[in-house]
Amino acid sequence: MKKLFSNKWKSSKQVRKKRKFSYNAPLHIKHKFLGSHLSKELIKKHGRRSFPVRKGDVVKVQRGQYRGITGKVEKVFVKETKVWIEGVNLIKRDGSKSFYPIHPSNLLITELNLSDKKRKEALERKNGTSSKKQSAKELADKKKGN
Repeated sequence: MKKLFSNKWKSSKQVRKKRKFSYNAPLHIKHKFLGSHLSKELIKKHGRRSFPVRKGDVVKVQRGQYRGITGKVEKVFVKETKVWIEGVNLIKRDGSKSFYPIHPSNLLITELNLSDKKRKEALERKNGTSSKKQSAKELADKKKGN
């Protein structure tokens, strides 16, 4: 692997190549690494198991020293593949608090921030039940019935 990043790279057993792929990936591919599991209720509702984390989502920490803490996502670092969560703070020696970055794979999304239309469409698109498709199917069914 002489190049920094290759789209043709499939996989390797060597950890150094996996790390190189993830570190040198462009941002549109790094966004896919931000996926996090959905809660059981959200899986039933949306028909998906995972979805990328976004600012405003309510998440629960599943792994690490902050396990069990639920909070709102404050900031998402796509470049570093890390997330800041409200209530997950590191207390410094001088008494000040700073956010503790957590990898999205260690989180469980309990509430989705659906204020963005594109995010709603992305949820529906993957599920195969977008509003445009449903209306087209309903029209086709009505025509067949008549």
